[in-house]
Amino acid sequence: MTDLQSIKTRFGIIGNYPVLNRALQKAIQVAPTDISVLVMGESGVGKEFIPKIIHAESRRKHQPYIVVNCGAIPEGTIDSELFGHEKGAFTGATSTRKGYFEVADGGTIFLDEVGELPVQTQVRLLRVLESGEFMKVGSSQIQKTNVRIVAATNVNMLNAINDGRFREDLYYRLNTVQIDMPTLRERKGDIHLLFRKFAIDFAEKYRMPELVLTQDAVNYLENYPFPGNIRQLRNLVEQMTVVEQERMVNSTKLSEYIPMQSQLPAVIKKGGGISSNEFNSERDIMYKILFDMRNDLNDLKSLTSELIKNRENSDFSNQEKNLINRVFTPEAQNQNANSLLFFENGNQNSTIISNQNEEYEDVEDIEIEETKPDSLSLQNNERELIVKALDKHKGRRNKAADELGISQRTLYRKIKQYNLED
Repeated sequence: MTDLQSIKTRFGIIGNYPVLNRALQKAIQVAPTDISVLVMGESGVGKEFIPKIIHAESRRKHQPYIVVNCGAIPEGTIDSELFGHEKGAFTGATSTRKGYFEVADGGTIFLDEVGELPVQTQVRLLRVLESGEFMKVGSSQIQKTNVRIVAATNVNMLNAINDGRFREDLYYRLNTVQIDMPTLRERKGDIHLLFRKFAIDFAEKYRMPELVLTQDAVNYLENYPFPGNIRQLRNLVEQMTVVEQERMVNSTKLSEYIPMQSQLPAVIKKGGGISSNEFNSERDIMYKILFDMRNDLNDLKSLTSELIKNRENSDFSNQEKNLINRVFTPEAQNQNANSLLFFENGNQNSTIISNQNEEYEDVEDIEIEETKPDSLSLQNNERELIVKALDKHKGRRNKAADELGISQRTLYRKIKQYNLED
């Protein structure tokens, strides 16, 4: 049996992390058999090396090896791509076509992103795994194929099964042997080795001096989470090789390319918890912006309340003071504050916006009511405060700005906003 180090050298695999070594060792052990293998791991961890090793170390190594990216093929044509079609089977089928399972007969097929397969295609694939039989699209003739299948996915398959997006029987048929590829952030000791390998490769490719890391830069990389894993590190090294003139790289320079706080904010879940999922749509980002705006509004109310409490000389009437207390006291803030709650419902993010115990199940269905003359909105009260301060200081804006605790520039902008220039 081929030893582990020779496999690493042959396929250009860098690293000595135990989980990585275990994954490679399992690939070598199952290669001589025809067992189906499922490779699990995040995007960019190098899952594509496992099927290459399995094929190269198997009895099928002289037969075809075909890679199929299941997520890149449109749902309407994937059956034709995998199993072929007969002439006239559908519009545009001007001739008979062989599918990958027919072309790869005797060899190995690597189904990358297998979790993205449509359910109908999953039924066809299950039949191939169980009996080696398939039918072309538009044909009633059964054909046989002898293909070794290695699949890979970054999808949580158990969640996909629970959601009805993946067949449980197909999962267990594919997952005869599971090989888990570790993330780059789990392989801290390998990060510097990978950086040096990529630096040498790109220095040779672009005929430029090699990048060298300082010790603080090495520490920076080892503490960076690398959501894009090895692919992200490789792209980083290539970019810096081409762009940077100084070949000695320190942590300050690295932070310009991969700042520590560059991750997208998480979705707020029901109960105040934070989801580790990244935003999936622009709508999610809009919800986060609205949530931050609500917090900013509450902060502004508190700031204004403190300003009013600390004023020693107040010319406000009793009616105006009552109005201020109704809006800016902590009790009033708690009573009138809007709550914006984000939570995940299945595969979609849902939103509930409640205002004074009134719930709306869809943001698009909320009807905006016209502001009544006696509205207690922050803008109306802000305008009244500005007018009062200007009257007190006989129009002297610098004095009014000091009275309100804001800059003159902000006051000028507010005067223009509320049409108070006259």
